[in-house]
Amino acid sequence: FFFGLLCQKLSILFFSKSIMLSKHISRRGHAHVYGALCNRGFVFTPAYKLAKSMMPPISATEKAALESGGLSFEQRIFEGTANLQELKKYNPQLTTEEQSFLDNECEQLCMMLDDYKIIDNKDMPHEVWEFLRRRGFFCLKLHKEWGGKGFSSHAVSRVLQKVQSRSPSAGVTVAVPNSLGPGELLMCYGTPAQKENFLPRLCSGELIPCFALTAPHSGSDAASMKESDGYVVEENGVLGVRVSFKKRYITLAPVAGIVGLAFNLHDPKGLLKGVGGEGITIALLERNHPGLKIGRRHDVGGNAFMNGTVEGTDVFIPMDCMLGGQSQTGKGWNFLMEQLSEGRGISLPAGACSAASAAAVAAGAYSRIRQQFRVPIGDMGGVQEHLGRIAGQALVCKAGSDLVAAMVDNHESPSVLSAVLKQQATDRARMAFQDASDVLAGSAICRGPSSALQSGYFMIPVGITVEGANTLTRTLMIFGQGVMRSHPHLLNIVQTLEKGNDVSGFTKHVLLMVKHALSNVAASLVRAVGRPRSTADKVQYYERNLNRLAANFAATSDMALILGGNLKREEMISGRMADALSAIFLGYATLWYCERRPNVQGLDTLMDYALTGLLHEAQEALDGVARNFPLKPIGLAMRLVQAKALGAYPRPTDKQTAAASDLITNPTDVWRMFAADLFFHPDKNDQLTMLRDWLPEVIAADRLERQLKKEKRSPTVEEQALLARVEAARDRIVQVDTHAGLGIELTDPNYVRPALRPYPAVKVILGAQSSAQDAQGARP
Repeated sequence: FFFGLLCQKLSILFFSKSIMLSKHISRRGHAHVYGALCNRGFVFTPAYKLAKSMMPPISATEKAALESGGLSFEQRIFEGTANLQELKKYNPQLTTEEQSFLDNECEQLCMMLDDYKIIDNKDMPHEVWEFLRRRGFFCLKLHKEWGGKGFSSHAVSRVLQKVQSRSPSAGVTVAVPNSLGPGELLMCYGTPAQKENFLPRLCSGELIPCFALTAPHSGSDAASMKESDGYVVEENGVLGVRVSFKKRYITLAPVAGIVGLAFNLHDPKGLLKGVGGEGITIALLERNHPGLKIGRRHDVGGNAFMNGTVEGTDVFIPMDCMLGGQSQTGKGWNFLMEQLSEGRGISLPAGACSAASAAAVAAGAYSRIRQQFRVPIGDMGGVQEHLGRIAGQALVCKAGSDLVAAMVDNHESPSVLSAVLKQQATDRARMAFQDASDVLAGSAICRGPSSALQSGYFMIPVGITVEGANTLTRTLMIFGQGVMRSHPHLLNIVQTLEKGNDVSGFTKHVLLMVKHALSNVAASLVRAVGRPRSTADKVQYYERNLNRLAANFAATSDMALILGGNLKREEMISGRMADALSAIFLGYATLWYCERRPNVQGLDTLMDYALTGLLHEAQEALDGVARNFPLKPIGLAMRLVQAKALGAYPRPTDKQTAAASDLITNPTDVWRMFAADLFFHPDKNDQLTMLRDWLPEVIAADRLERQLKKEKRSPTVEEQALLARVEAARDRIVQVDTHAGLGIELTDPNYVRPALRPYPAVKVILGAQSSAQDAQGARP
């Protein structure tokens, strides 16, 4: 981000050189001057020296973050050249084995789960743990050669969505071993001995894994590794590390058999002797490792999944326990950056996708069944606003989740898009659940076996905070990391400066960057004028308008770099740029998702609603950057380039909102699409199952009542039976759970509620009180 400050300094240099240049032109001509610029370093040699003196040092951790992970579709957005055609190569499909697992083992697991009891007991039953271990739920991604399932990321996402729809705590328990391992870390970076020792035991379920990264003072800034320092020592002829650490928020730690421990390695005595290096390192510790303290739990928002601390003081860890052996010490952050896309891009979005889909299915059906003022609440405009948003958010979550999973299965490591999806999916799921709670009202907040959404609501904040809190992910990581990694020329300029003597490379990339900026300015204006206005061909309409916004984003990014290092401190600006990038990516993802499902009737209507909202979000975010940019002339230039006056994108209309709402308040193809990845219990009294089963019956009964009223006749015997059945079902569905007792009342049979215990009566003699007041001259 030093680039902007560099531009300010270079402007002074270029101004002074321009005087010499004008004289040079008059004497030698333009061709000679161009040669002087590019070959003799007339301007760029002193510019290069100036830039090199100004560039701040890049730490090893920052360099690792920049070098790790891969580039994907976000690079095209930063270039301003994004297009839908590039996404058509992604075609996620389940294999026969994966589909069988989803239809059998996954269904069997969900049958065993009673989420209300799990929450009350703060643990899953023993038979559930045994089933998870023996049926391979902890090794879905590990290769078959070690005993794992070898499933695709798409299959893992589908499994997690179904399990979390039944029990969010069970879903988290399955998600962690299949994301930030350390199973996959071992498979990718472990020594042969480590693989032979740990991978078969992980696949068999003998070892439950966890990964210890977060510390009290190292949360989203995990790379700082405070409270986790290790020093290389040699004891009794064994080379190792003495480490003290204090980790928290570690999922599965209380029951883990193996811990992946991240710490900062120091070698002040030079004992490594050139094999390996200092820096973030990962150690593999079994539960019985001397000095390892593990087992204490956090109570995470009332949820039941295992989460707790991992601590140790001056623990000796032999060098053989370092992931990859001694030669891989100091490379832990690279390993983590390569693997974090699993947690950010697959597991957490799968949970969010499940939550948003459940909100659409449950709130949609409930609003059709529930009546107030003799009208289904789903027909009320105020409720339709909630339902439209729920449907739109659910579609966007599904589209983004499917696309990033397909990218990972395509052997890509989309670190920036994984951060985008984690932040966006979890935040959109939260909004969907809030809207669903407004629709279900009392039914949403009363806990009990009949509650369809309550435990999911408690889990939503967990996804918001883990794997990098959403606030910092949005304001620091998405655009900050994205612009350095994905901008076509910025990182190249930095690399030429690091070399120390690459003037020609510096010249080349600076000129290319100027050309890139000008081309995106031109593309923004041309696309603003030439964009389609008609939505007759919805795919073409939205793709070309997204293309326009991609050019807007790329041009705005180039101009924002003028802030230099200050851009890193302008977190509101960076956050809005992240919002724009996210909305544009999710817009393309939604187009890709819907175009692959031409047979889902009504999906084009919901796509229209969702993409209208995404276009509005992206444009408003870019407009917010321009209006709040600290350098007002640059902000004005941004607004001119964005050309909002040539085509503003409004919010979805009331008509679009009502149409989107109708798609989930009726048993449409869209409603069934959202229901497809959820678990419905065969017990006909299960709340979610009742909502599914009675929705068509309720619609038929409502239609019959309108027909009877229109024809002014009484129902037949069969018609009356239908109306009676539906009315009885309505009554059951709107009921909420009640409890004879809660809390201590369940464990202490002699407990009496304090408010019901004997209370000594105080006799008040009103007449005497009045006499006393009169005696004192007080008025009654």
